[in-house]
Amino acid sequence: MLRYSRHVLLPEVGVEGQQRLKRARVLCVGAGGLGSPAALYLAAAGIGTLGLIDSDVVDITNLQRQIIHGTPDVGRSKVASASDRLRAINPLVRIEAHAGPLDETNALPLISGYDVVVDGSDNFPTRYLVNDACVFTRKPNAYGSISRFEGQASVFAAENGPCYRCLHPEPPPAGLIPSCAEGGVLGVLPGIVGTIQATETIKLILGIGEPLIGRFLIYNALAMRFREIVLRNDPDCPVCGTHPTIHQLQSYEQQQCEVRATAPVSGAGMNSNDDDISVLELKALMDAGQAPTIVDVREPQEFNICRIPGAILIPLRELPSRVDELDPSQDLILQCRSGVRSANATAWLRQRGFSRARNLTGGILAWIDQVDPSQPKY
Repeated sequence: MLRYSRHVLLPEVGVEGQQRLKRARVLCVGAGGLGSPAALYLAAAGIGTLGLIDSDVVDITNLQRQIIHGTPDVGRSKVASASDRLRAINPLVRIEAHAGPLDETNALPLISGYDVVVDGSDNFPTRYLVNDACVFTRKPNAYGSISRFEGQASVFAAENGPCYRCLHPEPPPAGLIPSCAEGGVLGVLPGIVGTIQATETIKLILGIGEPLIGRFLIYNALAMRFREIVLRNDPDCPVCGTHPTIHQLQSYEQQQCEVRATAPVSGAGMNSNDDDISVLELKALMDAGQAPTIVDVREPQEFNICRIPGAILIPLRELPSRVDELDPSQDLILQCRSGVRSANATAWLRQRGFSRARNLTGGILAWIDQVDPSQPKY
């Protein structure tokens, strides 16, 4: 009673509401940027059972925003690190740690054991997997996403409410939306969005207020503005519509790979492995005085952190307008951070007559790992 006294004093919560929170089971998908504030506040609020699932380990680049982890946790499993922190905040909460990926083989049995899912995933395959599993198990999904300075939040798959596929029926082409590792993210942004997710979860459990069901909240940190879009159930939604075409969970990672194989820049087909070159092969060409033209398709701020010697910078978004700067008769090596954006660029160029364009597999990260470890990573 003393720990939760400030909750109990609220007429909308009271003793009965606090007991509801104690009986509740909430699954946090991801123990990273969004999962950190969501899990911290849910544990402090007295959620009886808090599940965590994440297959990643703590990296030093996480600490700018993933506040559930500390510097001593670098290299540890995220769910182990997060579990320790949550128990320190509230030892009365039962933590169920699932160190591993959420996939089509375990999503249904796992999600069906919880009352609410907090989706803090950072990739589209997991996001669609969580959505579909929540629809099939009839579990509300307190959704959040972040990028650069913008955050989004909603409640999907609630009773009579739309799901994520009502808004986005299919994943976007791989490489079209930059990840936090590629585009950056303001460190405090996931704190704001993750706290909104925790708020919605508590409201759903208590049955109070107006949850974000059928409402899509967009937050712009630079402008410090919120705006809201009304969402409606899509009768043609492939998973929750009147005539659904998706009846079971799919192999979502494979689905994303298939998207990569068919839809890069301007709809061009992706390049095959025959069009790839490794960083060691590139280094050998450079050492032999046969260096090809290296085109870095990252953003200028990425290029300023680390680069391959001699590379020219043409950001992917500028490639269509600057393609005349490249010679189709020359050997071209396209390069980005990890190889996804450059693969799109390679395919786009090859469809336009640049038959000697090749993609550098692994990107600058592979170059640093295997060739020049003196350069910083990001």
